[in-house]
Amino acid sequence: MLIREASADDWPAIWPFFHHIVAAGETFTYPVDLGEAQGREWWILPPPNRTVVAVDDAGTVLGTAKMNNNQWGNGSHVASASYMVDPAYSGRGVGRALCAYTLDWARAAGFRAMQFNAVVETNTPAVALYRSLGFEVVGTVPRGFRHPAKGYVGLYIMHRAL
Repeated sequence: MLIREASADDWPAIWPFFHHIVAAGETFTYPVDLGEAQGREWWILPPPNRTVVAVDDAGTVLGTAKMNNNQWGNGSHVASASYMVDPAYSGRGVGRALCAYTLDWARAAGFRAMQFNAVVETNTPAVALYRSLGFEVVGTVPRGFRHPAKGYVGLYIMHRAL
């Protein structure tokens, strides 16, 4: 698996699984009816932030990550990132590779920590992955997410020093 900078040519491969994940409404705080143009604008970030794709040997996009500063000004030393893996390739280490990549990027860019602001508590695979990579839940927004099947559930704020 190769992780590389995302290009405009990658968006047509990202959009189908991006749309599927967002429309399911189970893991992201994006509007479930998010359109393609708005989705692209929110996901494909301009420098100094980054968006990457994980591809296999044939060049198939398996997943994607975006990474950026979490806050501005005096909080700009904390990074953040988001990940989407094509469900057809889940359970194959794509998410772990993308998360490790973003941690390396954040360290190299001089960030002192990484924070995720809205990890849905019922997204147990993601929570387990982040914990295995050293993230801790530092807070919970009670019933901060309206899950389509489970009702109102918590949103974790997860943090890791770099």
